[in-house]
Amino acid sequence: MPVPWASGISTSSIVTQVLLVIILVVFAAMALEGVAMNPNLRQSIEWGANFGPYTLGGQPWRLLTCMFVHGGLLHILFNMWCLWDLGTMAEGLYGHWTFALVYLISGVGGSLASVWWHPVGVSVGASGAIFGIVGALIASHYLGEFSAPMVVVRSRLRSVLVFAGYSMIFGAVSGITDNAAHIGGLVTGLVFGALIARVSPEPNLLRRIAIILFVGLIVLGAGAGLYRSRSYLIHVQRGAELIEDNKMDQAITELQTAIRQHPDYAPAHYALAHAFFDTKQYQFAETELKRVLELAPGQDGARYELGMVYFNLHRIPEAKEIFTRLVQSDRSDGYAHLGLGMVLAAENNHQAAVEEFKLAAQLQPDLDSVYYRMGLSEAGQKNYDAAIAAFHSQQQKEGDDVDTETALAEIYRAKGMDREAEEAQRKAETLKPAKK
Repeated sequence: MPVPWASGISTSSIVTQVLLVIILVVFAAMALEGVAMNPNLRQSIEWGANFGPYTLGGQPWRLLTCMFVHGGLLHILFNMWCLWDLGTMAEGLYGHWTFALVYLISGVGGSLASVWWHPVGVSVGASGAIFGIVGALIASHYLGEFSAPMVVVRSRLRSVLVFAGYSMIFGAVSGITDNAAHIGGLVTGLVFGALIARVSPEPNLLRRIAIILFVGLIVLGAGAGLYRSRSYLIHVQRGAELIEDNKMDQAITELQTAIRQHPDYAPAHYALAHAFFDTKQYQFAETELKRVLELAPGQDGARYELGMVYFNLHRIPEAKEIFTRLVQSDRSDGYAHLGLGMVLAAENNHQAAVEEFKLAAQLQPDLDSVYYRMGLSEAGQKNYDAAIAAFHSQQQKEGDDVDTETALAEIYRAKGMDREAEEAQRKAETLKPAKK
């Protein structure tokens, strides 16, 4: 392969510059939203990150957009440096449009590998596409016949190999780098580089188009195969969205389909348990939560919800055992203290229940019903003033609701405050949902 200055190919790096500008514009837009420096998973997904359930669930454009989203200042600076250094080299070697397609298709190949390896992981960054450049350069420098002195070719090849090896090792050690995307991009780039070096070292339009189409079809076929093998993720995502829309029957159908396709996928069982719990099908929810704990024994969230299932089934001793163990394993878990308080209240041990509710409210201020339940237990001890104060705290935190107003009416009657009781009761009536 002739070196750029002997091949007649433009040595400008306009495509590399355009890619860098797009990355910078996206980063600046994220900065204006206040999420550029350390975006969380949800923010990354909102900006176009690669996320299996969405990517395979009707948003395949994420395979491409994730290349232009980054997870912080160091992340983007490192990738921009690599893209500038390696992109300039590759663009000068292959030409503008060939380089652009090698970069983008290799990036898509890396994104597909990421979804295959981490089906529910979130991935951002240009590194998959950059590794595509690395793979193409390695293959071209190894297989190509350059007019440049071999010492120059070998020096460049050695530099690229060292970069690739270091990046792979760092990714494996750090645990936060998506090496699957690196490998997918690298392999795609190796195929590109080998074919270009052997079939079209000169910029022959028809041959280059044939190479691009050939590799593109391979990547497309890999995507189709991935879609078939990971289609259960689509059903899980649809099920989760239907749960948010309160369409529980449809959600249950979608999630059961996902489980038939992938029986050992714990998130599908977990979501199905939620749907059964919300429709008060507690026996089915119990079955799904037990399956979750078989697949993921350390899932304390599922263990807590199993305790709530037992509570709603009036299997108080089993619920108490679960919540007690959760409190013992993590005394800072507000949800566990809430659950333990609920079972203590069910045993009419209201004094101990109030202590658990107070601790839960202190540890987890966002708990929905903790002050309401605290008020009920205070009322159970005839501590009416404390009960009224707890119900008022519930109102301040969550707003007016029929249960709190009804409980307040009963407390006011018990204290002989008839006018306040009537007012609370009228308010409760106005808060009741209208009958259809």
